[in-house]
Amino acid sequence: MTQLAPYPQWQWDIPEFFNIGVACSDRHLGSPKADEIAMIVEDDSFGTSIITFAELAARTDRFAQVLRGLAVKPGDRVLIRLPNSLDYPTAFLGTMKTGAISVPTSTLLTAEEVAYLAKDSGAVVLVTDAAAWQAMSAKMQQNIAQTPHLKHVLLTQLSGEVSPVDGFNVVSLEAALANVTDAAPAYATRAEDPAYLVYTSGTTGYPKGVLHAHRALLGRQPAAKYWFNYSDTVQDRIMHSGKFNWTYVLGTGLMDPLYLGKTVIVHEGKNDAQKWLDLIAKHKATIFIGVPTIYRQLLQKTTAIQADIPSVRHYMSAGEHLSDEVLTQWRERFGLDIYEAVGMSEFSYYLSQSVYRPIRAGSAGFPQPGHQIVLLNPDTREPVAEGEEGMISVPDNDPGLFLNYWNLPEETTKYKHDGYFFTGDYAKYDADGYLWFLGRKDDIIKSFGYRVSPYEIERVYKGHPAVADCAAVGEEIEKDKLLVVIYVIPKPDAEIAPEELMVFGKQHLAAYKAPKTVYLAKEFPRTKNGKILRKDVSPAIAYQKSNAR
Repeated sequence: MTQLAPYPQWQWDIPEFFNIGVACSDRHLGSPKADEIAMIVEDDSFGTSIITFAELAARTDRFAQVLRGLAVKPGDRVLIRLPNSLDYPTAFLGTMKTGAISVPTSTLLTAEEVAYLAKDSGAVVLVTDAAAWQAMSAKMQQNIAQTPHLKHVLLTQLSGEVSPVDGFNVVSLEAALANVTDAAPAYATRAEDPAYLVYTSGTTGYPKGVLHAHRALLGRQPAAKYWFNYSDTVQDRIMHSGKFNWTYVLGTGLMDPLYLGKTVIVHEGKNDAQKWLDLIAKHKATIFIGVPTIYRQLLQKTTAIQADIPSVRHYMSAGEHLSDEVLTQWRERFGLDIYEAVGMSEFSYYLSQSVYRPIRAGSAGFPQPGHQIVLLNPDTREPVAEGEEGMISVPDNDPGLFLNYWNLPEETTKYKHDGYFFTGDYAKYDADGYLWFLGRKDDIIKSFGYRVSPYEIERVYKGHPAVADCAAVGEEIEKDKLLVVIYVIPKPDAEIAPEELMVFGKQHLAAYKAPKTVYLAKEFPRTKNGKILRKDVSPAIAYQKSNAR
């Protein structure tokens, strides 16, 4: 193997006082970047919206003043349920300018789910679009006893009069912003103060809140050089295919690029592969950020090549593993790599591939400089040897690490102790320092004394020309006996029998890793962010299976 030079040392510079809202807008005032475009939103219903850094700074100032008028105090929570729009950075950054805590949520949430998050976070304000409020206001009114702190609702995209709803002060956000004539200075938050609260799937069946400090933005800065590959000579334009509510997008598609004065481009509406190509060409995007599904769709549903979108010089992916097949086909069609990263709600994209190291297919790349990631034996707290699996562990003084789980001190202590955050994810290092991600202990399949990573099996099967997606899991045949099985979604018009896929597994995987049953399915149960819910993958979703083990 080639001996690689180590990444350079990273010098952290975390000031005592730091505010994300100020850093992502006001930071550029007084410089030529003030008049640069900060964000472009392409909305299928409302058309194209554009805002400069100077306009964003003023608009977030006004939003902060609106909150002060509603008696929102530092440390209060503001729940944001908005589609991709200019109102999203307005509310998300403006909230933090008051010292309050932004709580981004998905537009897919039902009224009951919004009520639960409002109750759990203790939010005093809800910011949502008028259409969503119309659909859920009755349910919210029914649940008002469960949300005693929630008093105010700020509505965006309102075309008519505001209809009153008992128990809530419902206000047009645009009208409220227009009424602000003078805004107070931003609240002087410390870097360690709470900034935003994101919710992730919890072990109890309820979402759990992950609280981040203002320093989290600075903690992600190594990614700007060792994943993004920003240009120093041109004004980069970053096209992101995701929704702002996802931590992946909040970082890569909002906070990180705005902090560095880059232009962000997002879309709201019906997604299809051709749409991304059209928007990239229209706005001359230089960096494209997606998930593997988007890249698969671009390959399968279009005939595009790099010459069709020549402005793009860097492709990025996260959220799930990018298959070797997609990477290989992308290189053949577009002549460029797709650089992956691994992250989590508690610690965004800290492992990544970069232009400074060759991509090793299947590997997650390297910890970015500044992140002293170690693989520990969780029982002994000792580092594991090269090639052995250990739990990915993060020193608890890493600036990018979350503060705590919201209202769950025991959960926080369970994962943050002995000087580390124990992620629960397992990996191994090879001789060159490449990290190979194995997933959570719960995902590891223990079959007849062997420990099998489902990600390794899926990586192989995604290389089959007839496989669109797949999920490897353990199937219990009797108490404490698990077989490795795989569920496969075939590509459209692909004719493939489960037995053929069984043979494929035997040809490309060690006997103990090769699936003993292959199920064909049409779709997988997924989280709202599109990740496969492994615990819900069962024979009930299959329409065909292999006949013999």
